Amino acid sequence: MLNILGMIILIIILFIIILLYIGVKIAFIYDKKGSEFTGCLKILILKKIKVYSLEFPSQDDEKTSEDEDESSEKKRDIKKLLKLAKPCLTYFKDFLKSFVKCIRVQKLQNHIIFGLDSYSDTGKYIGYIWGLLAIVNTSHRNARISAEPSFNGSVFDAKGENELEINILKLIPAALKLISKKEVRSLISGVRNG
Repeated sequence: MLNILGMIILIIILFIIILLYIGVKIAFIYDKKGSEFTGCLKILILKKIKVYSLEFPSQDDEKTSEDEDESSEKKRDIKKLLKLAKPCLTYFKDFLKSFVKCIRVQKLQNHIIFGLDSYSDTGKYIGYIWGLLAIVNTSHRNARISAEPSFNGSVFDAKGENELEINILKLIPAALKLISKKEVRSLISGVRNG
């Protein structure tokens, strides 16, 4: 009986390690035209199983305005939080370096339609945007970002599909190292207590 229980626990631990090694996939698909914004944020485990999904615009817009009124009543002392956060900056910098190493960009496809009222300003700024996008597109093999000028007045529209994979197993030691610091724990308790 004990051997069977031990095997079940071992299989569960092995499954959790495989899950952490394969990681989490985050997909963000959006489309913005004029003042309308639609999109979807999905979090997937094992690259297929949907754990969390959020649609934009949300159906709960009325509820969020009520929550914002309640949260504005509770004020936090920003100076106290900044005083607590200052010694933690080096720890957060090390954590962010580890976090960036754990992220892998699978797809970065975005298209921007940009225009201003002046034709010359539109041409000048779209040239700057194209120059910046040339650097971004050549720096990563999965990046396909494009821009298109619009000479029909002031316009900023965008659409895109973005997918990231995060290897959580590599992130655990960095997170434990971050939380083990006394200054970071005092910052967390300061944020929680207000």
